[in-house]
Amino acid sequence: MTMRSLLAAALAAVLAAPAAARPADVQPADLVIWGGPIYTGAQPATAQAVAVRGGRIVHVGPRADAQVLVGEATRVVDLAGAALFPGFTDSHAHLRGVGERELSLNLEGAKSAAEAVRRVKAHLDARKPEGPVWGRGWIETGWPEGRFLERGDIDPIAPDQPVLLTRADGHALVANSAALKAAGIDESTAAPPGGEILKGPDGRLTGVLVDNAMRLVASLRRAPTEADRRAAFEAAFRVETAYGWTGVHSMSATWADVDLLERMNAEGVTPLRVYNAVDAAQAGPLFEGGPRATKDGLIVTRAVKLYEDGALGSRGAALFEPYADAPDTRGLVVTPPEAMRASMARARASGIQVAAHAIGDRGNAEVLDIMAAENARGLRWRIEHAQVVRPSDIPRFADLGVIASMQPSHAIGDLHFAPSRLGDARLRGAYAWTSMRRAGVVVAGGSDAPVERGDPLIEFYAAVARKDLNGFSAPNWAPQEALSREAALAMFTSAPAYARFAEVELGTIEVSKRADLSAFSVDLMTAPEAEIPKGRAVLTVVDGKVVHQAQ
Repeated sequence: MTMRSLLAAALAAVLAAPAAARPADVQPADLVIWGGPIYTGAQPATAQAVAVRGGRIVHVGPRADAQVLVGEATRVVDLAGAALFPGFTDSHAHLRGVGERELSLNLEGAKSAAEAVRRVKAHLDARKPEGPVWGRGWIETGWPEGRFLERGDIDPIAPDQPVLLTRADGHALVANSAALKAAGIDESTAAPPGGEILKGPDGRLTGVLVDNAMRLVASLRRAPTEADRRAAFEAAFRVETAYGWTGVHSMSATWADVDLLERMNAEGVTPLRVYNAVDAAQAGPLFEGGPRATKDGLIVTRAVKLYEDGALGSRGAALFEPYADAPDTRGLVVTPPEAMRASMARARASGIQVAAHAIGDRGNAEVLDIMAAENARGLRWRIEHAQVVRPSDIPRFADLGVIASMQPSHAIGDLHFAPSRLGDARLRGAYAWTSMRRAGVVVAGGSDAPVERGDPLIEFYAAVARKDLNGFSAPNWAPQEALSREAALAMFTSAPAYARFAEVELGTIEVSKRADLSAFSVDLMTAPEAEIPKGRAVLTVVDGKVVHQAQ
């Protein structure tokens, strides 16, 4: 017998032995995974195999011990060299928006205003929609035009039909002349508090509405039906599980969507773990009823989403000093302080977590001030984004126990315009993941999809490389703030579990925890940085169920 034949025979014997050798009182596993590096996020840091029964992890360790748990009905997944991790969770995304992006006019990736217009025209020509047309995803960073999309770009292709296109960050939109007319907006219209109506040097409207000014055209959007919302969630579930996410902290959820998700869960069609933060305007029932969860724990609603300021790209982020490239503005406070305080007080009284959007240094400082006044210490309240923070305010996060919910991809997109917006001095506290962690702050990682693409591999790459996808980083872009691989892993696994009060059940691969697992074709802990975003998810397991497996 040849050596190869001997090895084959030995392997066959090993694979055949366990069923016969398994003690009668040992219950077979439902799922066993092996065949690649397994990173536990705990100690020991690596393992050869994982076994799952009843949605919980029952073995983490040697493959031989997992083999004993393989029965006739056990599903065995060979990773074929792919790497397995605790379930990756997106700590900040807009779940329905992710699905809507898949189903509507998407301008993401347009490399110029001209290309964006061509896409709009193609959509109009192909679909021939009636009534106002809405789209999303444009961002002017790197455009040769060097400016926002404007109504003058859109008017020639849609002179009579209202067209409204939201910037990628969701904090500004451009409306063509027909849309402005339909909404009754002209040069004499006053901007509402917390909003701006942009005008050109000639005093005429550019069509761009920022933050609260977008409400002036809200009546032009047809309210989505329940069927529309269900289709969007179904699309979002497909996208998120295929990316390798096992859970999403869904921001700015409506109360109707909470109800819909709970009903979809009862139907058995929610394959993702969802943690809802309800928009403040919709949060009355949440404050009155307190935290809620479905029986299986997949849909949890326990947070309220508040907005302090706007976004940096549209110069709506609230700054202490004027924008370096627009000295006439310091950004916008979207929600008055008294309204923020009232919502936080109700949240505290109801046992509801606060998730407050704050991007500028003034926005972050003011939210910390209000949280301190509300005695938030130990409540695990969160600041969403925390993009630009005075270095002196970073220890305040730790002192109050405020979680910094940050999105690494913002840093690799914003590096192309943030220096000009902020100037060098303010960059010291910008996207400061490592400084936050060293100060003792829990940093939970997310994507802000559909503002960003929402791929966990892009987010992980951004966290450890701090470079754009072409490998570029500005000289003043604080390379010391890049995270270690271990810290980045925690950012998307154990930190999100803590941020949703579930660290006992989720976040690491340990015996007795819920079996939420993500496997990628690339080993995130050892692969060269540039290879990380080239990988793909090959396996997604939620609560012990395989919800995505690549072919």
